[in-house]
Amino acid sequence: MAVTTGHGNPKWTREEVILALDLYLECGLSIPSASDPRVKALSETLRAFPHHSAAARKASFRNADGVAFKLQNLRQVSTGLGLGNVSKTDRAVWEELGSSPNKVKELAALIRAGLDTLSEVREDQAEYETFAEGHVVTETHLRRERSPVLRTRLIDLRKKQGRFACEICARKPNVLDNTLADAIYEAHHVVPLAIGDERVTKIADMALLCACCHRLIHKAIVGQKRWLSILEARKLIYGYECTD
Repeated sequence: MAVTTGHGNPKWTREEVILALDLYLECGLSIPSASDPRVKALSETLRAFPHHSAAARKASFRNADGVAFKLQNLRQVSTGLGLGNVSKTDRAVWEELGSSPNKVKELAALIRAGLDTLSEVREDQAEYETFAEGHVVTETHLRRERSPVLRTRLIDLRKKQGRFACEICARKPNVLDNTLADAIYEAHHVVPLAIGDERVTKIADMALLCACCHRLIHKAIVGQKRWLSILEARKLIYGYECTD
């Protein structure tokens, strides 16, 4: 049986359990030991999780023994066999995703892609709720959107196209001082990440939204638990389909 000395370590997050579930489903009912290379590799990934930077300095944090123990927890949830000390998060993730291995694989790829792009997590995102895919994907999404270079390129393009307005509510920059016009708008990334693949963000991936609609579409994405197109957001938020 796996042994963990991780008392005092932070609870496993939904994203971490998803990564463990991905490995569990790959292994079937044959739970690997702490010496298994796959378990060690997952341990290294979890120890690099940006949300636990201080805790990760502890030797017991998400070590290989702890990962093997978590796999045993997942087996208990899925089969009723083995260890009984399972968490609410373990049960919730299994109930949601246990019968959908392809979805687990997709979410695990999103999380890993997000980890590859983040060196730290900013603490100034309290105004935003977390997307269904978790903190890592949310933070990566927000960080891409806040690229000043990308936002400037998007605004310049929309001006040249004669489409300098919010793509959801069609608000135009009706301000007396034209130097303030750009401040109304933000860049919105239409998709969170390329599935399982980090790629350069393109202008075609972006929509120009006023600050109000940008927050509304993020709120709607959280509420719907899925990514919304601009057309879907218009219909959901305002009840009509305005033209660009």
